[in-house]
Amino acid sequence: MRSTPNDDFYFRDTSRSRGSARAKIIDQDGREIPAGADGFEAGAFGAFKQGASASGGFEFIAAFQPLTREQRLARLDAIAKLLDVAFVVPGTNIRYGIDGLIGLVPVIGDVITTAFSLWLVREARALGAPWHITARMLSNVAVDGAVGLVPVAGDAFDVMFRANVRNVRMFRRWLERQPR
Repeated sequence: MRSTPNDDFYFRDTSRSRGSARAKIIDQDGREIPAGADGFEAGAFGAFKQGASASGGFEFIAAFQPLTREQRLARLDAIAKLLDVAFVVPGTNIRYGIDGLIGLVPVIGDVITTAFSLWLVREARALGAPWHITARMLSNVAVDGAVGLVPVAGDAFDVMFRANVRNVRMFRRWLERQPR
């Protein structure tokens, strides 16, 4: 196989050492993991621990742990804002998100954005949303998806209705009223 200048961008060879410079390994909390700590060898998508398997070989250990409840809630907020209010129309106060942009593609765009919205509802349900909150969230998604299918007026409605932000706000209000 012929080598090109960008090969090390696509295929990182960790066996070569380039002086003493070594890339830092950072965990999901932003802490640096020392090289070779606990017998781990860093890989592209996790770590390998020598001698951990029954055969004495290497065992893959995922680098990313499951998210906490607060991290999942923060992710819901961030995705809802990205979908509905991430950008501002220059010279106005009108906010729009990726939902409004993808929705400009007839039918397929609306199907894609409805799928994102349904994922947010599923995630809220997994975090404990009761059936009545889930039903209201699904009705918001249904209205957003159905009206969004209308060519121009539907796109304007998508920008103004903001079903995802509305759903996450409704879920958060419900969570705040729950005893801890």
